[in-house]
Amino acid sequence: MGRWQSPQAADGGAKAPKRNPTMPKLTGQLVIATHNAGKLREISALLAPYGVECLSAGELGLAEPAETGTTFAENALIKAHAAAKGANLPALADDSGLCVHALGNRPGVYTADWAERQWFEGEKGRDWYMAMGKIEGLLCELGPDADRSAHFACTLALAWPDGTEAIYEGTVQGSLTWPPRGAKGFGYDPVFIARGMEQSFAEIAPEAKHQISHRADAFAKLVAAQFG
Repeated sequence: MGRWQSPQAADGGAKAPKRNPTMPKLTGQLVIATHNAGKLREISALLAPYGVECLSAGELGLAEPAETGTTFAENALIKAHAAAKGANLPALADDSGLCVHALGNRPGVYTADWAERQWFEGEKGRDWYMAMGKIEGLLCELGPDADRSAHFACTLALAWPDGTEAIYEGTVQGSLTWPPRGAKGFGYDPVFIARGMEQSFAEIAPEAKHQISHRADAFAKLVAAQFG
């Protein structure tokens, strides 16, 4: 039992690792720790070239564990280990969110929670425009010269039934704009502009976003470590 983590580059980011010969190799079936059919399709397409058959925790009837971690890695590992143990198969989970530097990297692991309506805010569910407004309000409280830099982070966690685990971390750096722009993305995409770009994530084609996103960065590291 052990852990394999992406090595760190000189600038603090994670490098694309070479395959670790001591780590189990992904073959056959892989449980994706999600009940979201869209996420299953996206991950299945990414792993299909490598001969991996993806099954969702939802279709296997596995319960969703409570995400009690305080970091992306902790929550991803909780989900991956629960799925691996429940299905007796290797499992992959992800956890991701927006980190606003001037707000101490909040909302971070609570990215989705910030979008949840309270009982006095209307019908139960998530309101991403409300969440974007919360962040903008906090930045405005810091004054007109507030640092608007931010990054999206994604952690992918692999777990095997014997307890072996591996994590791969990806980021995309950028800044926040206001008001929200574009309708092609989801979540906080309308206010996030990646470094070196002029359009928000919600203004560019999904294919272009997927080439530079935090999830693409993390997946590139997983593929390099598992199949490189």
